[in-house]
Amino acid sequence: MNARISGIASYVPSDVLDNEMLSQMVDTNDEWIMTRVGIKSRPILKDSDKGSSYLGIQAVNKLLAETGTSADDIDVLICATSNPDYRFPSTGSIIAQGCGLTKAYSYDMEAACAGFLVALQEARAYICSGIYKKVVVVAAEKMSSMVNYKDRSTCPLFGDGAGAVLVEPTEDKNVGIIDAAFHIDGVGREHLLMVAGGSAKPTTHATVDAGENFLFQDGRAVYRHAVTDMYTVTQEVMERNGLTVDTVDYLVPHQANLRIIEAVAQRANFPMEKVLVNIEHTGNTSAASIPLCLDEYKGTLKKGDRIMLTAFGAGFTWGAMYLIWDI
Repeated sequence: MNARISGIASYVPSDVLDNEMLSQMVDTNDEWIMTRVGIKSRPILKDSDKGSSYLGIQAVNKLLAETGTSADDIDVLICATSNPDYRFPSTGSIIAQGCGLTKAYSYDMEAACAGFLVALQEARAYICSGIYKKVVVVAAEKMSSMVNYKDRSTCPLFGDGAGAVLVEPTEDKNVGIIDAAFHIDGVGREHLLMVAGGSAKPTTHATVDAGENFLFQDGRAVYRHAVTDMYTVTQEVMERNGLTVDTVDYLVPHQANLRIIEAVAQRANFPMEKVLVNIEHTGNTSAASIPLCLDEYKGTLKKGDRIMLTAFGAGFTWGAMYLIWDI
């Protein structure tokens, strides 16, 4: 038994924060942002009373409708997020309730920007073991909730959105999720983290005043590790599956930064026409970026296309996955 993605859907809020608007908030401009990260605009969930679960509910409801799947048929929902609505209960439980998944189990998992791939690997394991038959993986990220809009080095990067896929069994070994590899290195903690708000450093007036409840990123260190690690793990999976640039139809990297994407593609010798990119109008949506990109290009993808997915995030954690498209 193998696991296949049988449906995909996504959602982004209608409000947009473009570079001109950002230039009114912080010392930056369109040329500076485009040159460094390649982002023109990013969707933002402005409603202060709505969290990542709202984004996830929209994406999952759309997925169920487009695949003609009954909510009662879903066995489990896995939510990948770094921006849960609350420390508890899980955001997955809120999404499940909002989508009427009364018979499904649900939980959150957190692997930063690599979260979608890790959750997809979990879904694959459930399917291949025979434990479950219909698994929803949803990546929902209200990144704007952790961004300091006074920090010009990070505030242009991030957008809000959610992507969801339905994973089901197949007896066809020539389609579906074929292989994956994941790695982690704790050296990354000091370079990409939210300092306060967890059990190691709970939120206080002092941490809020110091801006420690916002995302912190050492951009240069993250760039170096992201390019090297996404390249090497992609090569790892390609080599053990006998793949070459010529036999892979598309590379879909985490949409972190256009310069990172271009550098990974260059090192792997992938021509940019084989690299799916939508960061210019989505920004970095963390775990949601890969499903958002796949959904946007699903009209281009064909059954049988060989696709490499790769992502890198805080931890540092990174991974790659090889799948054969079957929608």
